[in-house]
Amino acid sequence: MQYWYNVDSGQVETDETKSQGAHVMGPYASQDEASRALQSARERTEQWDAEDRDWNARGGAGITDEDLED
Repeated sequence: MQYWYNVDSGQVETDETKSQGAHVMGPYASQDEASRALQSARERTEQWDAEDRDWNARGGAGITDEDLED
């Protein structure tokens, strides 16, 4: 069974009870995983932001505008 997190209601839903539309996140393998959907998304975003800061601090890993030109 798959589980979904409804961002409007804050409730975990199953395939049978899943709302239609773009207001659900998932699917997730467990009810617990679905209930932590927003926390997991926040943690991934923070990780990606940190990786972007590191990338930018290194100057885009040495890529210059000349490297991008054809």
